[in-house]
Amino acid sequence: MIDTQQDALFASPEGSEADRQKEATTGLLPSQMLRDAVAQGREILSPQPIRDDQIQPASIDLRLGEVAYRVRASFLPGSRASVRDKLDQLSMHRIDLTAGAVLEKDCVYIVPLFEFLSLRKRTSAAANPRSSIGRLDVFARVITDGGTEFDRVREGYKGPLYAEVSPRAFSILVRTGSRLVQLRIRRGSPAFSDTALRKLHEEVRLLQAEAGALREREAIRNGLAFTADVAGDKVTGIVGFKARRHTDVIDVDRIAYYNPREFWEAVYAHPGPEDGGGVVLDPNDFYILASREAVMVPPDHAAEMLPYDNFVGEFRVHYAGFFDPGFGVPEIGGAGSRAVLEVRSHEVPFLIEHGQILGRLVYERLIVRPDKLYGGNIGSSYQRQGLTLSKVFRPFVPRQYG
Repeated sequence: MIDTQQDALFASPEGSEADRQKEATTGLLPSQMLRDAVAQGREILSPQPIRDDQIQPASIDLRLGEVAYRVRASFLPGSRASVRDKLDQLSMHRIDLTAGAVLEKDCVYIVPLFEFLSLRKRTSAAANPRSSIGRLDVFARVITDGGTEFDRVREGYKGPLYAEVSPRAFSILVRTGSRLVQLRIRRGSPAFSDTALRKLHEEVRLLQAEAGALREREAIRNGLAFTADVAGDKVTGIVGFKARRHTDVIDVDRIAYYNPREFWEAVYAHPGPEDGGGVVLDPNDFYILASREAVMVPPDHAAEMLPYDNFVGEFRVHYAGFFDPGFGVPEIGGAGSRAVLEVRSHEVPFLIEHGQILGRLVYERLIVRPDKLYGGNIGSSYQRQGLTLSKVFRPFVPRQYG
């Protein structure tokens, strides 16, 4: 539960606004409704008890089961087949996860998850990799029986959930219970137009931008645009990190354990941070960059960063797209939190310049405000983040400073 100080900072609205929130029947399920769904044994179920720390402000962490299947290729079952049907065709071998196992880079695995769903009518779900997993360049997506899309669970679905896991930059060590993906559950089909987004932005300033930022007309169009910060840190000149090749395996359940220099090299702007600079992405390499703007998600909303748009450029941005309620909120210690971007160029070198649009955030209202918010009180790892690697790494210290 959130503490009384947070209750005071985000007191419930009065009058018609409070009435409207009480009557809301569409939107994302907040933490307390997710917890109730688990406790009552409906909608979210598992043969293993679901832990309270799996419940996030607007999502639930999903756990790997006891086995994984190495498959020849990624797949979607399609409307007439189950995941098991496809595994019968494509599985190469079965891997026991109970004592831990390595998932090799550039291979594809299907892992049954402990959690399964029995959704009500008018209820659907969406999945994304957890932030710490996306920052390792692990392609982790949820698929379902009869599914025709990745990371989308159709309305009223009743059945098992599976994770498709494909490490790209590093081989990873996982085990039964490891949490690679998270799930949001949605009642109805709540619309959130650019008009509503513009109004929300005027009320609470969803992005805090420096001088020379995008004009509002350009910033709000099919979501809220964010841009690249490749000017470089004023002290170190670092603008990002590029994954090294031929590294050791990474245990995804470690925290602040690995020396980042063994897995990453610092990236500097060219021609230099004093000139605004830019970064040339090498084909098929993986980069961690940061947004120019500080991002904020109000307590009664959640946000999702849309993945790479074909009209933006020859690169993909962001595997882990969920932003929880309370992210970047100054009153709970989130001032200055920037979006960290997982970027991979495709077939050609590509120049990213300072202030270039890299994607858009879409916001969505929760049915009611959650009883916990993103931040240190619930162990959130990235509040007040700048350019930050996955939590499995120790802080990156530039050589001249350590």
